[in-house]
Amino acid sequence: MKALIAMSGGVDSSITALLLKNQGYDCIGVTMKLHFEGLSSDITNNKCGSESDVEDAMAVCNKLNIPHEVRDFSSSFKCCVMDRFVDTYRKGGTPNPCIDCNKHLKFKALSEYASQIGAEILATGHYARTRYNEATGRWELLKASDGNKDQSYVLYNLTQEQLKMIRFPLGELTKPEVRELADRYGFINAGKKDSQDICFVPDKDYAGFVDNYDGIKSEPGNFVATDGRILGTHKGIIHYTIGQRKGLGIAAGSPLFVTAIDPERNEVILSHGNGLFKKKIWINDINLISYDEIDKPLKAAVKIRYKHTEQPANIIQTAPDTIEIVFDEPQRAPTIGQAAVIYDGDTVIGGGTIFKVE
Repeated sequence: MKALIAMSGGVDSSITALLLKNQGYDCIGVTMKLHFEGLSSDITNNKCGSESDVEDAMAVCNKLNIPHEVRDFSSSFKCCVMDRFVDTYRKGGTPNPCIDCNKHLKFKALSEYASQIGAEILATGHYARTRYNEATGRWELLKASDGNKDQSYVLYNLTQEQLKMIRFPLGELTKPEVRELADRYGFINAGKKDSQDICFVPDKDYAGFVDNYDGIKSEPGNFVATDGRILGTHKGIIHYTIGQRKGLGIAAGSPLFVTAIDPERNEVILSHGNGLFKKKIWINDINLISYDEIDKPLKAAVKIRYKHTEQPANIIQTAPDTIEIVFDEPQRAPTIGQAAVIYDGDTVIGGGTIFKVE
């Protein structure tokens, strides 16, 4: 069988290629060029598919004696990831561009290309697992065996069609085991550091990126207390996110936190710590893996951030694209724009984007 390997130039995708080659697949490595060059010089720092990454991926492919190619997906990346990132910040939310990239680029675009070239398998270096459930007749997405590296949270948008062809060879491995394999086989990137930043904002200045994206600057407005009192002036809502305490510039007897953002009034609402805890959220843009729909109230666990430990909650699907989630206990700083992912043990039921918090 022919397998397309998504090759980022990192150690994880390199070992993915090694494992599938050793399993007898006819492999081809593909590196996605995502660096969009049509933006202002101030923000062309997107290094996704950079020259050095391409060189590392090519060196590994040469060592494995498999073909390698670069495919330009930069226009789709700008539209589906960067534009959405900027739009969400300007609407007072906090986006998760890695989820959008997985949904629109790494799996949708690459799986379509895999089909074009006759590849039955698409493999990536994500830490997650899949399996076919004979009882339900559905493919399932599961957490990785290594809980420290599990990436199932950012993969909840996978469809049945995609899960059928996807392979995650690292799902049963730990990161040290992956690096040991890369070192044993003499891969050039065996010691390469994992990327920690959003690839198109490597300096972590998200607000600066948004302000310089298309010349539309964020306007200053008021910091407001929950009782309506004006506490000061903020620099623009794109500079703040729910739960933020530092950088507010507001003197108070006890710490103040950002507890809400009102884009229509251009206000950032501040309160003391208790105001951060919310019990009910709503998600839309949902994707369900374990079911076609949730036709009756469901008890499950929900994760509201990548590093959040999932918490017990009641799940009610109130419309085809809306789910209401009520936690057993209030959760700290659920944030509009972030994903809420629903779990049954290690199995991902599905998830969606938080659009309302109460």
